[in-house]
Amino acid sequence: MIQFLPSRSLCWLTGGGRGRSGERGEGGGRGEGGGGRRGGGEEGEERGREGRGGVGKEERRKRRRRGRRKRSKGWRRSGEGKEEKEEEEEEEGPVTEEPPVATNESWWLCNCTMAICMHDNVVSIIQKECEDKPEPTCTNGLTPVRVRDPDGCCWHWECDCVCTGWGDPHYKTFDGTYYSYQGNCTYVLVEEIEHKVDNFGVYIDNYHCDVNDRVSCPRTLIVRHETQEVHIKTIQLMPIKVEVQVNKQRVAMPYQKYGLRLFTSGINYVVEIPELGTNISYNGLSFSIRMPYSKFGNNTQGQCGTCTNNTADDCMLPSGEVVDNCEYMADQWVVNDTSKPHCPHMSTTTKAPHTTQPGTPPPGCKPSPLCELIKDSIFSKCHADVSPDNFYDACIFDTCYVPNEGLECASLQAYAALCSSEGHCVDWRNRTSGICPMKCTGNKEYRACGPVEEPSCKTSLKPQNNTQLVEGCFCPEGTINYAPGMDICMDMCGCVGPDNIPRQFGERFELDCNDCICLEGGRDIDCEPKQCPLMVLRMCPEDGTYPVVEYNPSNPCCNISTCRKCLCQAKPPKCALGFELKSELVPDRCCPVYSCVPKKVCVVGEAEYKPGAPIYSEKCQNCVCTNHFNSSSQLNIVECKPVPCSTSCKPGFTEVQGLGECCPKCEQTHCIWTKFTPNLLLKPGEMKNDPKDNCTVYSCIKHKDQFISSTSEITCPDFDPETCKPVSTVASLALGGVPHDDTKIPCTLVPNKEFISHNGCRSPQAVQINHCTGVCRTFSMYSAQANSMNHKCSCCKEEKTSVREIMLDCPTGDQIRYNYTVIDSCQCQETACADLICRAGTLSNLICLYPSQSLEECQA
Repeated sequence: MIQFLPSRSLCWLTGGGRGRSGERGEGGGRGEGGGGRRGGGEEGEERGREGRGGVGKEERRKRRRRGRRKRSKGWRRSGEGKEEKEEEEEEEGPVTEEPPVATNESWWLCNCTMAICMHDNVVSIIQKECEDKPEPTCTNGLTPVRVRDPDGCCWHWECDCVCTGWGDPHYKTFDGTYYSYQGNCTYVLVEEIEHKVDNFGVYIDNYHCDVNDRVSCPRTLIVRHETQEVHIKTIQLMPIKVEVQVNKQRVAMPYQKYGLRLFTSGINYVVEIPELGTNISYNGLSFSIRMPYSKFGNNTQGQCGTCTNNTADDCMLPSGEVVDNCEYMADQWVVNDTSKPHCPHMSTTTKAPHTTQPGTPPPGCKPSPLCELIKDSIFSKCHADVSPDNFYDACIFDTCYVPNEGLECASLQAYAALCSSEGHCVDWRNRTSGICPMKCTGNKEYRACGPVEEPSCKTSLKPQNNTQLVEGCFCPEGTINYAPGMDICMDMCGCVGPDNIPRQFGERFELDCNDCICLEGGRDIDCEPKQCPLMVLRMCPEDGTYPVVEYNPSNPCCNISTCRKCLCQAKPPKCALGFELKSELVPDRCCPVYSCVPKKVCVVGEAEYKPGAPIYSEKCQNCVCTNHFNSSSQLNIVECKPVPCSTSCKPGFTEVQGLGECCPKCEQTHCIWTKFTPNLLLKPGEMKNDPKDNCTVYSCIKHKDQFISSTSEITCPDFDPETCKPVSTVASLALGGVPHDDTKIPCTLVPNKEFISHNGCRSPQAVQINHCTGVCRTFSMYSAQANSMNHKCSCCKEEKTSVREIMLDCPTGDQIRYNYTVIDSCQCQETACADLICRAGTLSNLICLYPSQSLEECQA
């Protein structure tokens, strides 16, 4: 209550409703007469007039004591988080007057209004005005959020503390610093520097996930809050399978207890602490920690860094020292874990770990093309709000150090999740060619953009205030999920029993021998034991029979009484391959008669084959199971035929049966000249003159299974008729040439192309096969001193050779690799002449063919 006194410099308050400026008073900050602006509205104006009109002190006291009145007791927070005014009734009694308020002193009322004691006994009521504050730039690259001021009247901007980790593993701190760390111990992600919350912290358990122990992956995310410790553990990596434990006991989703809430949101398992405004999620490949700056700003430490919106102090050690290397910092936050004796105790002097610069693939590594999706147009709308660089670098690192494990999906998934939180939902999985699938159980379907908490029959169906979208498995359009944590979609809400079959309200059904009905409300399903007809035990007068009680095939929930015949001792025989057991009841016999009857199959070895099935028996036989029956063996007959051969050899080749081969192969036996019709064929060592040119000689040589065809031109020596005796006549050369004066052809390389054949296989094209030809200095001369003939013989022979490789085509369709020798250069080389008889024109024109031959061979 505000009371105006004659004094011009004071205002008098009663009722305990005053608080100082900027504070909320005991009575919630509101006094009577506070409903208007200047002077407190009509009631304030009336009271002002009473004060100025000189109303007596006694009269004012009577008014204050008159009747029962209500006094504001204060404000309390309801279960829904709203502030409600609490009032109590006060009996008649003396009213304690508070000291007067000085001029210009102010106090808060409700609805964000302020009362100010003005001069001249006037109270001014002022509505608080809020300034439009500019949005700050968040160093983590995320959009700032609007937060209500402590007085609840105005808003201001804050950068939420958001820390993410993914892959093997890569971290982005609260303030946006990116680094990779490959430790395989349990580490502190975030703890408070000054402990304001009882037993609060988030931890990560890493393990080496590659064969070389070079990189690590997250295995368990641990959240502690007061008396509860949550473990979200990865049971299986591909496909992802996760288990949740609270205080070492497995729990089902959703779970809520002692101010802590667990639920699934799309692909994520979420730990929510409403009192702290904290949201922690994990999906086996990545984690995310989101905390309000108003509660945790400038008060965090661990691998997630300091939430100060300043990257300069992110790499802070447990001692408070700030270092430049966050990988070194991360190694300092190890947790004492008895299950990991190889891990050091928390220390401030740990050696800096060896790390690889992210984004730089090791030599010889080809990054996965999936990484390019991060910078592709599919994410283009998100690039301006969330930089893709760190996620692209992490993707390249993962695909090079842990290939073929699908870990590149973690970078895509983590980037898509951050984009979704910024309002950009990206359907990226259908662009990965099945490498990053998301399989849904039940009749749910995958959606890249679904609600954070899917509506269900067991939760509120009202639209949610949270408009953020997440990827995951959701019920198809037109259906609704039965309950959180269950993969059962219904056309309309009803009941779901232990058999997980949806049923409508009012539907009657049988379940586990109970008659049940689906009811709306209460326990959903109401069941009663099924009523069975009264069973009367039968009498069995026939010999060899006795009464038994067994289930009724037509009504399995109820039993019936029947007569069973005698107990049979004979055991059924074990039938051989190709036979099956058959039992039949014979008249006048109590027990069945067993026999092994043919199955009408073939039996080869330890296997049965149906008619028409191919059977591998021998290499050169094609066998098949026929429908023909062998009455002796009572099995079907196996019919075998030789493997058909279609070998047809060309001229110059002959069929040769190889050892262990089913069909013969064509093997070359002659050198072949295809320019003749029919082809000219020569065996190795044979020579033949051209039928049209007696001075052209064809010869065949076999060298290391290689047939070499050679064509030689015979060169005659210079003919000088003067050397002939007068009585002589000019005679033709021994090989039928005509004497003439030709220019001598020196020893030279003559290119030639031939087909190469080997073991029936032939080159697809003619290849270069050179030969040497030409005249070399050869003579015979009588020596008077030696009284004998001196001979000098030289042959045109190969000087240099090289080995070349070619693929030969075989009649079977296969190709084989074959090496052959080629002459690269020729020259005249001396050779032993031996005892030669030099006929005119022969000795000086000896031609040595490839390979090198002795003079005797040349002469031959």
